[in-house]
Amino acid sequence: MAPQTLLEFPPSNQSQPVPPNATSCDEDREAWDLLHSLLPTFIVAVCLCGLLGNLSVLSVFLLSRRRLNTAEIYLANLAASDLVFVLGLPFWAENIWKRFNWPFGAGLCRIVNGVIKANLFISIFLVVAISQDRYCLLVHPMASRRRRRRRLARVTCVLIWVLGGLLSIPTFLLRSVEVVPELNVSACVLRLPHEAWNFLRMVELNVLGFLLPLAAIVFFNYHILASLRERTEVRRTRGGGPTEGKSTALILTLVTAFLVCWAPYHFFAFLEFLFQMRAIQGCFWDNLIDLGLQWANFFAFINSCLNPVIYVFVGQLFRTKVWELYKQCSSRRLPATSSSHRKEIFQRFWRN
Repeated sequence: MAPQTLLEFPPSNQSQPVPPNATSCDEDREAWDLLHSLLPTFIVAVCLCGLLGNLSVLSVFLLSRRRLNTAEIYLANLAASDLVFVLGLPFWAENIWKRFNWPFGAGLCRIVNGVIKANLFISIFLVVAISQDRYCLLVHPMASRRRRRRRLARVTCVLIWVLGGLLSIPTFLLRSVEVVPELNVSACVLRLPHEAWNFLRMVELNVLGFLLPLAAIVFFNYHILASLRERTEVRRTRGGGPTEGKSTALILTLVTAFLVCWAPYHFFAFLEFLFQMRAIQGCFWDNLIDLGLQWANFFAFINSCLNPVIYVFVGQLFRTKVWELYKQCSSRRLPATSSSHRKEIFQRFWRN
């Protein structure tokens, strides 16, 4: 690896090495050919699903007449962040399809990668904010009033977007399109000023972008699950009442999806850092890290498609919002239909 001329592909913003099929480590040429042919198609499919899911979420939230509550503010911002994130995926798919030959110019090289980098952090930080909001609501329900929580949610979302923008500034500044002789392409590269930046970027990506948010998510959801179990036991001892099984399953799904989608990417990003620091060496690690990062990126992309399903469609919140929007529209078109009859039709639709 040549640390001063490293390729980097969205959304990693970790310094990516020149693919091994252009170096002396070329025994995995078939694996790279398979990646160039299959991965772009998968990425485009993820992009289409993410566009459909996040646009649906935003349309339901924004078309409703009622003012958004705290949870809906966070979910709307998460959908907006994921929507911006997936808009950059076609550029990344085309980049891989052309074997890392960037055809869109230096301006889009900086903009696309900078926006993807910003929304990578924004999406993760919003997941933490949602977990923190649920923690306050379920574990400390009397700690704050509804209006105060709504105002805090707006301020928190603004700060998260600003922080994501600040963290993407190095990407905007250091990105450029340069000729890579080994590949015979003009690639969108990240040129780091000094090798010490590898350590700084590892801290930014792995610690700030994964480990700390993960610790917060585990902390909040652990206490949420403990609170739900206590409430369930109280209801059972008092003789019945609905349990919190659906809420518990939803919380576990959130944490599991976060780990499954992001853990492989950060694992390979950390291996890449070790390779750059020469803690591990050899063609085996070179090929494993390069190929692993590309496929791990794909799993990270999927999280932007799963968020609308997990945070909204699986939960009761989105169904309630859709029902409100349905009543709002049907009251104009079907004035003679009773509200109870419309609700029965709506519930049958969701069951089917």
